[in-house]
Amino acid sequence: MKDIFDNKILCNRCNKEMVDELITRNGFNLRVKRCKKCGEKIIHPADLKEYEEFMRLKKKDYEVKMRMVGNSYAVSIPREIVSFMEEREKMIDNMVRLSFEDAGRLSLAFNTHENNEDSRTLSAREVKIVKNGKRVLHARKFTDSKHPERNKTQILKEDLDE
Repeated sequence: MKDIFDNKILCNRCNKEMVDELITRNGFNLRVKRCKKCGEKIIHPADLKEYEEFMRLKKKDYEVKMRMVGNSYAVSIPREIVSFMEEREKMIDNMVRLSFEDAGRLSLAFNTHENNEDSRTLSAREVKIVKNGKRVLHARKFTDSKHPERNKTQILKEDLDE
């Protein structure tokens, strides 16, 4: 099937031919047609759809179970995340690097070939502070080694009444 971006596209505003560009958002390369005169941009629909799916998954929090399997523990990864990764990078059955960063914090790094500039570490940490049997603070922290601007800390419960 032929891709519409393989053809000349004229700008809606000024009727000039648009040029091909590549922009990066959150680690995604998006194909774009841009007008040199007015700056109007059109993002390739397939790229935009994949990026929006990633953003939808990124906004979700998951509670997963840790189970004993032989002499090791296994953590289940939700099917929708695995499906997204399979479609994007065909990397299931590849090795994953697991790091114990500090107390209560593990990180998984996918696609970890040596000297691969595209590999990254995503990690999440959850902290619950209990005082006199009552939870006083519940927070989550998300970090992304490749895109530190996306790092966030979320306060889920703060009840510091004495």
